[in-house]
Amino acid sequence: MPRPQGFTYCERADGSVTLSHAGRDAGVLRGARAARFLAEVTAGDAQLVMARWTGNYRHGNERRARSHPRNQR
Repeated sequence: MPRPQGFTYCERADGSVTLSHAGRDAGVLRGARAARFLAEVTAGDAQLVMARWTGNYRHGNERRARSHPRNQR
């Protein structure tokens, strides 16, 4: 599975953090959530952390789910 890429973040003067993916806004974090995000992104793999925080995180089961009987029509 390829590693996440294309994520960026911008820390604003008011303490909020804007997350972007491929040039499009993906979310805004404010207050304690922004502080927790900044601590996490500096401690680990930044792309992986941003993918997880935006919800754009692939779990690897998408291909299997396609062939599940519930998804057959």
